[in-house]
Amino acid sequence: MFLIAGLGNPKREYDNTRHNIGFAMIDAMAEKYNISVRNIKNRAMTGQGIINGQKVLLVKPLTFMNLSGESIRPLVDYYRIAPDAELIVVSDDINLPIGQIRIRKKGSAGGHNGLKNIIAQLGSEEFQRIRIGVGGKPENYDLADYVLGHFTKEEKTLMEKAVSMAVEAAEMMLMGDTDKAMNEFNRKAEKA
Repeated sequence: MFLIAGLGNPKREYDNTRHNIGFAMIDAMAEKYNISVRNIKNRAMTGQGIINGQKVLLVKPLTFMNLSGESIRPLVDYYRIAPDAELIVVSDDINLPIGQIRIRKKGSAGGHNGLKNIIAQLGSEEFQRIRIGVGGKPENYDLADYVLGHFTKEEKTLMEKAVSMAVEAAEMMLMGDTDKAMNEFNRKAEKA
């Protein structure tokens, strides 16, 4: 079984914010594959289904971004998920231009507090991730205000495309084609 976790904050006030793009990707994948993400388990909204012949657990932690690992770690343990092979984490990234995605097999948190907490809880950086670019914060802007802010109309269009690309990348990753996903989507990011 694969566990795909989209990071975000659970209250309605955070819907459609930059920090919640991981939740948006899980919602898009759930809609595409008719998976209901409504069960509550280990402080997360979860839903099980089949994607490309693979059993998947879609997860939206309810612990708030900075404590994402406190929800994901118990699910990894309960379902006996091998983090280095069966865990995919989807998060926002202020270091990528708006609408671009980057896939990695492992790596540091890159300053992202949700990823930091997952790494701390798992005791490892060895898990796959899809980072969705939300653009860097404007000068003289508070970082928290920026990532908790909403997208402009123009940005929403770019983000819808990015979420769609992230779903496509996750589909490839489920089939064991992470290198192919990296080649296809990371290259697109560099060209833009």
